[in-house]
Amino acid sequence: MGAHALDKDLEAVAASARAALVQEIDASGAWAADPVWREVFAAVPRHVFVPYYYIGTVDGYERLWGEDPDPRARERWVRGAYADTPLATRLRDGELVSSSSQPSLMALMLTELQVADGNRVLEIGAGSGYNAALLAHRLGDDDLVTTVDLEPEITESARWHLAAAGYHPVVVTGDGGRGVPERAPFDRIIATCTMSSIPHAWLAQCRPGGRILTPLATGLVVLTVRDAAHAEGRFLHTPAYFVPLRGGVRPEPERASLGAVPLRGRQHELFRFLLALTRGSLDPLEAYALWEGEGHPRRERYGVTVAGEHQWAWLDEPEGPYTWSLR
Repeated sequence: MGAHALDKDLEAVAASARAALVQEIDASGAWAADPVWREVFAAVPRHVFVPYYYIGTVDGYERLWGEDPDPRARERWVRGAYADTPLATRLRDGELVSSSSQPSLMALMLTELQVADGNRVLEIGAGSGYNAALLAHRLGDDDLVTTVDLEPEITESARWHLAAAGYHPVVVTGDGGRGVPERAPFDRIIATCTMSSIPHAWLAQCRPGGRILTPLATGLVVLTVRDAAHAEGRFLHTPAYFVPLRGGVRPEPERASLGAVPLRGRQHELFRFLLALTRGSLDPLEAYALWEGEGHPRRERYGVTVAGEHQWAWLDEPEGPYTWSLR
């Protein structure tokens, strides 16, 4: 049968579930600033991009797939494909390697990217191919969209899913941190994997005035590019948790103990964001004192500046008094 060739009953279930997802995202306000995305999400079938996925259980993961011999299991798979949740699409030794992001978060990110007709877009992290399909549908020209991923299995399956859904953007196997120079320049760069700093290659491959949107720490930062060496911008309000970028040498900093931090800080999502952003610069007690003293700042008060070889995160203002190196 194949995930893209459903029987009539399941096709009706998919259409109904997709319409319900669009209504749910609409109610969240995610694309209020650019409602064209409503039509895009209504048109692109997510189930084609997740012919199987894994859901967490007490014992680990359960695999749902579109060719299950049990018709009830197939219906469960297709309904789950349109739930407003991230879906684990690839595991390795029990560890998540790739996923299809939460659709409402994707909608928010795509809206904040401020894509305009004719824009050339680079996506870092191909995932299932669904995000690239949304971009290709919005732009109406497959050649304007490039997506890159380090894992050949991921790019191969993304290419297959995209073709099955009728889209043919350029899918590249390579280190996303290096961008895709042969396809540059880009007007927009969007990453679907967490970064610890902003790769210089992205700025060099982005046109002046272009936008870069990437997960950083546990948030999403949107940078406006001035030139190949300078960019600056602030974080969006929303939390965001993505798989880290793979490729290159990116040692993980040691995780400091939170034992001395008061419970209200350890459990507060905004404090943990500050801790992730300043790891290596502030110890947890210093971070907690700052967090309390500044009135539990929301994400929108933080930003990132890239200036030549230096890049730093900041609270309120790029020149201080609170700045932390990202390198």
